[in-house]
Amino acid sequence: MSRYPEPQKVRKPAVAGSFYPSSARELKSMLDGWLHPADGNAPQAIIVPHAGYVFSGEVAASAFSRIPKDHPYKRIFLIGPSHRVGFTGASVDTLYSLAETPLGKVAIDTSAGKELIEMGDGTFTFRADAHDREHCLEVQLPFLQTVFEEVPPVVPIVIGTQRLPVLRKLVETLEPFFTEENLFVISSDFSHYPAYDDARKSDLYLAETISSGGLDDFLEALSRIRKMDYAGEDTAACGACAIAVLLDLMDRQGRDRFAVEHLMYRNSGDSPYGDKDAVVGYNAFAVTRMEDTGKKETADPLFHFSPEEKAAMIASARKAIYSSLRLDHELDDAPVGILKEKGYGVFVTLYLNGRLRGCIGRFTSSDTLQATIREMARSAAFSDPRFPSLSRSEAHKVEIEVSVLSPLKKISSIDEFKLGRDGIYMIKGPHHGTFLPQVAEETGWTTEEFLGHCARDKAGIGWYGWKEADLYIYQTEVVKESEL
Repeated sequence: MSRYPEPQKVRKPAVAGSFYPSSARELKSMLDGWLHPADGNAPQAIIVPHAGYVFSGEVAASAFSRIPKDHPYKRIFLIGPSHRVGFTGASVDTLYSLAETPLGKVAIDTSAGKELIEMGDGTFTFRADAHDREHCLEVQLPFLQTVFEEVPPVVPIVIGTQRLPVLRKLVETLEPFFTEENLFVISSDFSHYPAYDDARKSDLYLAETISSGGLDDFLEALSRIRKMDYAGEDTAACGACAIAVLLDLMDRQGRDRFAVEHLMYRNSGDSPYGDKDAVVGYNAFAVTRMEDTGKKETADPLFHFSPEEKAAMIASARKAIYSSLRLDHELDDAPVGILKEKGYGVFVTLYLNGRLRGCIGRFTSSDTLQATIREMARSAAFSDPRFPSLSRSEAHKVEIEVSVLSPLKKISSIDEFKLGRDGIYMIKGPHHGTFLPQVAEETGWTTEEFLGHCARDKAGIGWYGWKEADLYIYQTEVVKESEL
């Protein structure tokens, strides 16, 4: 045995100066302007883009900012697609001890990599050509170096295949590491080279699927996007293999145990350096494990609907959808009781395989409750901009939920709002957005998260924009088709 330790091997940066600044000062200034680490639950995983920072850096930062500063993760798994070589399985870096960027060096957990190779029965290997020039993992390191004073050891994994049986085998090997002590960073851009408006449709549809669905939903969405045949689109997600691995990990541990937040979307056409004819899309997500906050309050019933009234509400919504699709039906939606009355606000929500498939509503109406339900059902099925129009085959499978609203009540203090009891509607200038009360139950958010997401994601006025907006609360009585 040698008396002297072997020198540590350092992976030198491959894309500094092209994908991100090679000057440490310039790089740090750029990242400090974007990154604002938040308090709160540490994410189990994030999905981030890997393009040049001038195109996608701010989108990636929205996810890295969800990591509490210096959170004590044991290690960080970096997982992305191979852009230079194709091969079966995944390559995990066991050669280099350190990865270098202009901001310094990051330790690589080669022992964890060797363990994956040993456990993976041939699906994990090491290929130098899969790592040496690959950018999709390298561009994540400066973000981590800004969030952490000392970055936990990283495990760089490059996937060389899209074959589902192989990806499932990778997941079997990775699952013991998919715990709260580790962070998974999934690297993926989204649509490649459609026109600006087509990219938005493709990317936001896939984002909604990732936010609410599992692996099967994701694969179905990819297939649907291919059939839409957007001109110029080469792929809907270049890191689909890495996203599939994450979703399968979540499915195996129970999809309902995780909340997925879509944090930001942009494409290269939004950058002053890009055009709008052929763009690349960028989404960012944070995945957290659900916790019972104990802060939600359950509302007393607003209305006392009879069984006949509930059945007529669902029948009215379903008949409106079926009639629009010219589907045969024998639904009896004769108006009874409250359905004949006017002035009620209504939201109609559609679920497919337990996942959101459309939701549209209004706060007031001069029509009867039945007519409003019909209109909102058609809008949820065919006019929700987050989804393509409901197909005939899907119409038979969707579950319908009708929410009847109380009148809006303006509040002067957020102390008047009760999480789980109240929905929120906020208005600031031309911007407005709402969350139904049941969103609190579905997401497990705290009051601040509920208001912040509504302000940023629905109203478009920034995370704290609700503090300067006009706020209204309302309650809902929900009729679920599955409970009839």
